[in-house]
Amino acid sequence: MTITQLYYVLAVAENQNFTKAAEKCFVTQPTLSMQIQKLEDQLDIQIFDRSKKPIELTDVGEKIVKQARNIVNESYRIQDIVDQQKGFIGGEFKLGIIPTVMPTLLPMFLKNFIKKHPKVKLKIEELTTDEIITRIKDGHLDAAIAATPLEDESIKERVLYFEPFVSYIPKGHRLHVKKKIDVSDLDIDDMLLLEDGHCFRDGVINLCKVFKNHVDDQFQLESGSIETLIKLSNEGLGMTLLPYLHTLDINDNEKENLHYFNEPSPAREVSIIYHKSELKMQIIEALQDVISGIIRGAIAFQNVKIISPLSQK
Repeated sequence: MTITQLYYVLAVAENQNFTKAAEKCFVTQPTLSMQIQKLEDQLDIQIFDRSKKPIELTDVGEKIVKQARNIVNESYRIQDIVDQQKGFIGGEFKLGIIPTVMPTLLPMFLKNFIKKHPKVKLKIEELTTDEIITRIKDGHLDAAIAATPLEDESIKERVLYFEPFVSYIPKGHRLHVKKKIDVSDLDIDDMLLLEDGHCFRDGVINLCKVFKNHVDDQFQLESGSIETLIKLSNEGLGMTLLPYLHTLDINDNEKENLHYFNEPSPAREVSIIYHKSELKMQIIEALQDVISGIIRGAIAFQNVKIISPLSQK
């Protein structure tokens, strides 16, 4: 049994196709098939049910793949140890970022990080929290930036910053006349929300639940982007809540619609998250250092408070 054979098994399990797996592994399909067959012969079992289209794992194959993933990940740690000993920060690094963080945070740190660590090849994807968790566990992401806490034992979290919520309240809305608002002023019935699947949406709903006995789960107005929520709000269809960093790019005509909360402000916790195996920690720490340094000056709020329901995913 070799690490290479296990790597090939993982590739087939992921792609459910020997040809696609071989392409991903940069080997010929006969070579990959031969090595997997050799492993199956050695173990005297079938890892894959080749009669199914697409190919499926057998019952024992599922258990083998789970263990193979651990073994392959641990094998990468050897190179990690060498890199850390040499102080080397480089190589490919796959990073996921949730949609409500990506457009504001990425432009703030990417250029600086690339300049400071030119040997790191970042591969960045915009993904939902659920997608991120799955890909980290499967070894398809090295780390991610997401709202936390996640309360997942297999994933570790390092807090990057706390981002306050800001209300966007158009003229004509009952709360527009107030300079600052309280969380108790919020009413889910006139709140514009992101569509289901966004953890920021869940946070807003949980925030309203603190002060409401009942929250209707049926919403007529939901959107996939914060920009759309702002436009709908401008049409008089309701108010919405924005993460603070999104307010920095609001145009002058819309700034009068921004209403801050009385301190301490409700906020969300944003962290860099990664698998408990702690692979590529030197790059994770480098990202944390660059992002924390930049964000410290961007969020000028003092006495920011996390209201616990916001953290529920």
